[in-house]
Amino acid sequence: MPIIKRTILVTGASSGIGRAIAEKLLHHGHHVIGVSRNIQQFTKTMPEFSAVQLDLSHLPDLPSQFKQLAKNYPDIDTVIFAAGIGQFGSLEEFSYAQIEALMTVNFTSQVFLTRALLPQLKRKSRSDLCYIGSEAALKGSRKGAIYCASKFALRGFTQALREECSKSGIRVCLINAGMVKTAFFDNLSFEPADDETNYLLPEDIADAVDYVLNANPNIVIDEINLNPLNKVIKFKK
Repeated sequence: MPIIKRTILVTGASSGIGRAIAEKLLHHGHHVIGVSRNIQQFTKTMPEFSAVQLDLSHLPDLPSQFKQLAKNYPDIDTVIFAAGIGQFGSLEEFSYAQIEALMTVNFTSQVFLTRALLPQLKRKSRSDLCYIGSEAALKGSRKGAIYCASKFALRGFTQALREECSKSGIRVCLINAGMVKTAFFDNLSFEPADDETNYLLPEDIADAVDYVLNANPNIVIDEINLNPLNKVIKFKK
């Protein structure tokens, strides 16, 4: 089946999973709009790539910024929500500001962006909303109360949104990934163990997104759970 060229918005496109997804989509000839806090990380100019600088952690500015984004790019027909941050610890170790920041980036900002783009997406003949979740949305874990809550919230949101959009032609998918070898772990006290059976690669998630977007348009892939063969972590010294 020939690939249908699309205009695709990718959040978190400057690094890690988002960057791998953006590169995959560009390779297939799609027009990609990459959202990042710092567009200086996009060092190469490409004709089918547009960079947009947005800070998803600053909630008060987002409604007007997203409204302008929708106006600037009316051809958007697909959104990949790949932005996210990680922080772990017991609840008492979190400040109130840290709780708010984690929930904002991992959940609320994604709901805001969906809300801003949904009216124009409903007018398209075919649209996809693909959210990059986490295995943390499937089971709560020690030291992960806030992070798990953000991912559980995203999972519940996508399940409800899927029902809400079922008559409009918008497909909603959630990809729950296990540990992915990216800079996500740079500021954490742990990371996947060294053996390659203990982690996914960003390209694995990009392949899953590619599968979702090119699936038979008459089917909806509700969720995909991806995990490495083993789940061994190591703690940093």
